[in-house]
Amino acid sequence: MDLTNKKILVTGADGFIGSHLTEELIRRGHDVRAFVLYNSFNSWGWLDQAPNDIKGSLDVFAGDIRDPYGVKVAVKSCDVVLHLAALIAIPYSYHSPDTYIDTNVKGTLNVIQAARELEVQKVVHTSTSEVYGTAQFVPITEQHPLRGQSPYSASKIGADQIAMSFYDSFSLPVSIIRPFNTYGPRQSARAVIPTIITQIANGLTNIKLGALNTTRDFNFVKDTVDGFISVAQSDQSLGEVINIGSNFEISIGETVELIAEVMNEKVKVNTDEMRIRPEKSEVERLWADNAKAKRILGWEPKYGGREGFKRGLRETVEWFTNPHNLSTYKADRYNI
Repeated sequence: MDLTNKKILVTGADGFIGSHLTEELIRRGHDVRAFVLYNSFNSWGWLDQAPNDIKGSLDVFAGDIRDPYGVKVAVKSCDVVLHLAALIAIPYSYHSPDTYIDTNVKGTLNVIQAARELEVQKVVHTSTSEVYGTAQFVPITEQHPLRGQSPYSASKIGADQIAMSFYDSFSLPVSIIRPFNTYGPRQSARAVIPTIITQIANGLTNIKLGALNTTRDFNFVKDTVDGFISVAQSDQSLGEVINIGSNFEISIGETVELIAEVMNEKVKVNTDEMRIRPEKSEVERLWADNAKAKRILGWEPKYGGREGFKRGLRETVEWFTNPHNLSTYKADRYNI
């Protein structure tokens, strides 16, 4: 699909990945409606920090993904929907699972139903590598079994199935993008890489973390954004689930060492029991097979491998260590 002259709705445009995606679409000359969460401060989340030329080009819709009427109003007159809006913090899902069902499952249903009724030409639904649970084989292909090891991952499995059911039942043009662990500027401190960087940047040499032996496949946000746009453009992606990952596995302990090296600091890690997931819920290993993305989309990571990861970390550290950006993070507190 050629996105030229298409009206594109991005839900979750105020968030980490959503704001980067929205900005890149605007830079490429696309017509974008940014769906942000309504709040009394009239905040557009991270889009408030966007350059003025980006903000001036935006059509902003403030609403709530849980409201089917508001969602339908947002979808109206749009040709393409990139659905990112979701609750994603895993620890908070143990605390408030009901909100994850409302937002992630019912919110997705609202988007999909509106897209069907309004005859949207393409929906890209956002999944997560967490739906796989601990890897039963590596690298993880799209055929890997799904296992909801947290209320969050269970809600995303449900959302994925809702989206795909509308492709099977009603021929709604749906694609599912399944990003692995995205990192980069603006990421929430609930994620491990910002947690490490902000503690070091605030002068701590004994940093607090959870499990260190778990492994992840980290994907720089620019690569993830390119993945979204590639899926939206690809007709071959219809009815498909596509991993977007770097195909590089690294432990959290090794990640700490790499970040300390990039920041030219020496640190020790103390295990904080508050940051340990409940028993049996920790996803021990994630490693993406991205062959399908390469074959169908022609996509591959520009920040792949160990050196690509270090390059992405340098860009991330540069952003977080800017005093203005760092001041917005509470590095002394555990962010659930």
